[in-house]
Amino acid sequence: MVVSRRGASARAPRVSFESQGSPSALRAPARILIGDCVAEMTKLPAQSVDLVFADPPYNLQLAGDLKRPDDSRVDAVDDDWDKFSSFEAYDDFTRAWLIAARRVMKPSATLWVIGSYHNIFRVGSLLQDLDFWILNDIVWRKSNPMPNFRGRRFTNAHETLIWAARDAAKRNYTFNYELLKAGNDDVQMRSDWFIPLCTGEERLKGQDGKKLHPTQKPEALLARVILAASRPDDLVLDPFSGTGTTGAVARRLRRRFIGIERDRGYAAAAERRIGATEPMAEPALASFMTAREAPRVAFSVLIERGLVSPGIKLVDAKRRHKALVRADGALSLGESVGSIHRIGALAQGLEACNGWTFWHIETPQGLTVIDTLRAQVRAEMSGAAQ
Repeated sequence: MVVSRRGASARAPRVSFESQGSPSALRAPARILIGDCVAEMTKLPAQSVDLVFADPPYNLQLAGDLKRPDDSRVDAVDDDWDKFSSFEAYDDFTRAWLIAARRVMKPSATLWVIGSYHNIFRVGSLLQDLDFWILNDIVWRKSNPMPNFRGRRFTNAHETLIWAARDAAKRNYTFNYELLKAGNDDVQMRSDWFIPLCTGEERLKGQDGKKLHPTQKPEALLARVILAASRPDDLVLDPFSGTGTTGAVARRLRRRFIGIERDRGYAAAAERRIGATEPMAEPALASFMTAREAPRVAFSVLIERGLVSPGIKLVDAKRRHKALVRADGALSLGESVGSIHRIGALAQGLEACNGWTFWHIETPQGLTVIDTLRAQVRAEMSGAAQ
């Protein structure tokens, strides 16, 4: 007998605000659908979802109870929904939900799927077979992993997330690169994430005081995924919603959400959790103009606007280098004439230079980087366009 994570009885009640196919239903802040994830995704409109996060069964293949050295039992994942009769059965299950997810994804949408060494390589292979385009694999390094009690293997201290675009040809997928970099002390966000397991008050408990779901993910992990690959009011889908971590984080970050879950107990907990979550204030999530989106402003425009006068000299932050501003927008340094970038590189003996951040202008308040003046022009351009 094959036990599948996908299915609930067709008689199972469905929790939603409106019928799945209606356009207004897609505008609802959050919905939880109870049932088979493939069947429920089939009912959703095609190309309607902006982001998919999937935390499917890992197929851990546990052969028996896991014991600590003191012979006490470890509360491991031994639920029926994680059991499959064979690798072939698991592959069939994975292929089915990936095909269903791909259908509801917009052409520019991306999918995240998390797993362990038990399943993630099989999922990755199927993603490629189905023409998804893998963008990154992310290593979630746990700061507080469960030890290997038997001492027969390394401590399993990480899980892997695969981030994939729906189509290889689509390059306009959402990636908030500048936002992540700004929050990471102006350093590119790396593909190894150091985040603790879900513990403490964040961990949902049942009436018996034990954890309600065995694989509840930390909200910090979902926040980074959603902030990286979606925008406010985007529609996020989680086909394996569980106790609603994705939905709660999506609501907090002002994204719309659809979750699918076969277990009515988990779905009820998710509804309570999401309903109790307050969206952040809009200013905390307001988008900002990134360097890629900003209109091009030439240095000569600063001269034309009267922000920089021909004949003055630009200097670096330590006033070691000086270059004369020409009326045509070029700079001169000795016998050399060129752009703010070329002359900046020449002054430092480098191959390249960002002249906007290298050169400064003397003002009554002190040195001002000329990129500040460019930002002023861009702000005026944006105001005129509104």
